[in-house]
Amino acid sequence: MSRYTITVTRTASRHADPDATIGYDRPLQTFFLQAFPDADGENLELWLGTDFREFETLSRLRTAAIALGFDFIPLASGILHKLLGDHAREAHHAVSDSIIQDVLNGTSAR
Repeated sequence: MSRYTITVTRTASRHADPDATIGYDRPLQTFFLQAFPDADGENLELWLGTDFREFETLSRLRTAAIALGFDFIPLASGILHKLLGDHAREAHHAVSDSIIQDVLNGTSAR
């Protein structure tokens, strides 16, 4: 799992959390975003990417954040490249059913 500190902003108030976290969770195969902890640091106002393959792209993660009234752009290019590298190294892409069926039927290219 990768974790990087970024700034997340509430779009309506422009209030920012400069200690928000973005990353890629390999077991869940999703990007995630965490921001705006409560005073005790226990609960988060924003926590996206808790389900399996919930956000397989950063674009989908940003769309979900915007829908909830938050944004994390601009994202430093160094962090963007690290996130994309994490995804490229760690993502598991399932073999499509048609390829599996071809192998079972003996019709795959050799």
